[in-house]
Order: sequence, then C-alpha cells, then structure tokens
Amino acid sequence: MDESNQAALKTLLQQWINERQSALREQVLAALRDAQDRMVPDDALMELALAQTATPPAPAPRDSDADLGAGLDLMAEAATQGEVLKRLLEGAMRFCERSALFVIKQGIANLYAQRGFEADHPKLGVAVVPPPELEQLILGQTGLVAAPGPAYLALLGPLSRFEASSARIIPLHLRRKTVALLLADSGLREALEFPNHLRAVTLGAEARLAALAGARDEERAVQTEAHPSVMTQRIPDPIAENAVPALDPMVRINAERSARVLVGDIELYFPGKVAQGQNQGNLYAAMRDELDRSRASFVERYGSELESQHQIFYKTVVQQLCAGNPARLGPAPWAAR
Repeated sequence: MDESNQAALKTLLQQWINERQSALREQVLAALRDAQDRMVPDDALMELALAQTATPPAPAPRDSDADLGAGLDLMAEAATQGEVLKRLLEGAMRFCERSALFVIKQGIANLYAQRGFEADHPKLGVAVVPPPELEQLILGQTGLVAAPGPAYLALLGPLSRFEASSARIIPLHLRRKTVALLLADSGLREALEFPNHLRAVTLGAEARLAALAGARDEERAVQTEAHPSVMTQRIPDPIAENAVPALDPMVRINAERSARVLVGDIELYFPGKVAQGQNQGNLYAAMRDELDRSRASFVERYGSELESQHQIFYKTVVQQLCAGNPARLGPAPWAAR
C-alpha cells in the first residue's frame, strides 16, 4: 500500500473514532441529565434528615442539694471514726471526679483510701512528707488549699501522674487538731462544679468525728465514776459453775460501743497493716501489738471476766476487721476456742 492510501485509511479511521466518541459523549450526558432529574428527595429521606439534625433534649438539671443531703446522711449514720472517713469519700465523689483521704500521724500524711484514681492498687499507708504549703494546712495556719500547687502534687504522687486543672485539699479537725485531709480534684474536667459542697460534706464528717469523740469521753467519765466491782463481780451460787451469767443490757451497750471505737481506731490509724493482715488471712500476726494494746484497754475498763465470758472485743474485731470470718484473725491467745 502506497503512502497516499495509508494516509486516506488513517483519516478514515480517525473520523470514525471521533464520531464514536461524540456519540458516546452524548449518551453519557443524556444519562447524567436523566439521573439528575430523578434526584429529588422523597419523604422517607426528609424524615431521616430531620431526625439526624434535631436538637437533642437538654439533660435534666443535677440536684446538687439532694446529693449534699445524701452525703451528710451518710456521715450521720457512721458508728466509728474509720466509717466516717469511708463515708466521706462516698459523699465527696458526688461532687468531684477523684478523691483521696490521708490520715495525719506525727505531722505526716498517710494515704488511707482513694476513689477514681487510675492506680488500681495504690499502696495504702504510704507516707507523704508535707511541703511548706501542706505543713501550714496541717498546722491549722491556713483553712484549705484551693488550687493545684506543691501541696496538691505531694499528695497526688502516690495516686497518679496526671494533674487535674482544679483541686481542693480540705482538712478535718478533731479537738482543734488536723487528723485527716480530703483531696478532691476535677479529673479530666475543667473545674470542680461544687467546691463548697465538698467543704460542707467535709464539715459534716468533722462534726460526726467530734460527736463520736464526745460520746467516748462521756462513756469514760461514767466508767470512772462507777465502781469496777459492779461490772466484774462474780455472781454467787447457786448458778452452775460453767454457766455464763447474764450481762446487764446497759453494760453490754457501753462495752460494745467501746469495742467498736477501739477497733475503729485501729482501722483508722493503721490501714496498711489492716490491709496486709486481711490479704494474708492472719490479722493477728500482722498487728499483734496494736490488737493486744486495744484489748488491754478494753479489759482495763470492763474486766477480764466480762471479756472472757462474752468476748465482746473479740467479736468486734472479727466483725469489723475480718469481715465476720474468724479464720482471718489467725491464732490469737484471746481468740475463741
């Protein structure tokens, strides 16, 4: 085929391709216009769109006063100092994201319990040496710490590496002495919503501690005035030798209250040892000195015969520190046989 024929064939093919492309283009444009004409929203689509864009209902306003009342009720029902502190944490968590309690012993803050921090098992009883800001609070030279700073960071150390933007440290006083500190912060939130409610709950706990201490003082005064022989005297024959004499109801009430206070003090001031003994299932081995000392104080007030016959102190230890399981106490010389 000569060059002229090749050129003619090439021209023919190019013309055919152009015509086909033009026809295809027209078909595509016609189909697109037809599809666009059919793109009209139907009723179902409109209802779905309205549902997606509707403004969600506003959340119900929080009844902070009711939360405060419930927190104060928790404290009013506490029977021991340790129970007051535990219920204070429950009440505080209504108004903050994270909270912790530190018991003050010899000017040092010792971690007692916590709620909301990421540490699942913080070392209870860990001591925090107070920086000057915290020392002033413990000594009663300042009323509270109202913002994150050296005091907050010191207490936060055993609990978390995350510092919140808002925090409070509120002291608990008993007989004009700081006995504990409540740490509360906003966690991931920007601020504490109800800082004054936190303070009110803390004051409620403080009042309950004072009431328990006052009842304890009154009981001691009554026991001092009474004749010890009235409680410890042997009941004469003809009562059988092995029979347990009946206990005066008022004596029992006072003795049980004293036992709860003594055992509650152990729980309050030695939380680390209590936790260790509970975990090991041998509480007496972990806190022999503390338990013997408290029992000796109880026996001094009510007599060894009353305790050996009715085992009020022993039963209180089992109930409060061993969750009602005598096996957790371990072998103690004064345990029930």
